Amino acid sequence: MEKGSLLCGQKMELFILSFAALFSVINPLGTVPIFVGLTQQHSKKERAVVALFTALYVLIILLLSFYFGKYILSFFGISLNALKIAGGLIITSSGFALLTGKFSEHKGMKQREKEDAFNRSEISLTPLAIPMLAGPGTISLLISFQQAYPTLNQQLFILLAILGVTIGIYLILKSAHYIVRLMGASGINALSRIIGFIVIAIGVQYILGVVLEIIHTYFSGN
Repeated sequence: MEKGSLLCGQKMELFILSFAALFSVINPLGTVPIFVGLTQQHSKKERAVVALFTALYVLIILLLSFYFGKYILSFFGISLNALKIAGGLIITSSGFALLTGKFSEHKGMKQREKEDAFNRSEISLTPLAIPMLAGPGTISLLISFQQAYPTLNQQLFILLAILGVTIGIYLILKSAHYIVRLMGASGINALSRIIGFIVIAIGVQYILGVVLEIIHTYFSGN
């Protein structure tokens, strides 16, 4: 019984870690103001459709990254530890952007890109799904997850985390106009700063784990 409880606890810990890391890097809350701007002229039903397709596109991108990203890793000769550190730095960078209130610059678009986005009839894939939600940081993080957790049971919980994040993206974007009215710009900013602090801690812990692993391997080898 104790062994079973321990395994269950480890799997839940993996799910929570994966969900928190993915949610922090994707950060759908940071996309809310831009989603509102891009769908200002849409009806409530049209906004719900855009939110649904955005979440579906993100899900497809995340699954492709998780299962085929390792081949990209192999092609470029990048080690797992290097990728983990890069992923940790990206998470930390996202956290600092949230904490300092510069996330709008971090995820923002240039004026030409904004004009192009407004003129598109289909905005779910680009710019919302790519690159605003499923960007390079998310892809590199999933590649490192796939390499670090090779067993089927481990990957099942990561897939559940991916599904949970995409459901969260849909619900947040669907409610984006309501969130903006309810919280206002200052409320979203305050929430982003709180999330930013947590995200920084996740990124630092991620890097620290890799460094400790390298040190342990080095001294074990000697």
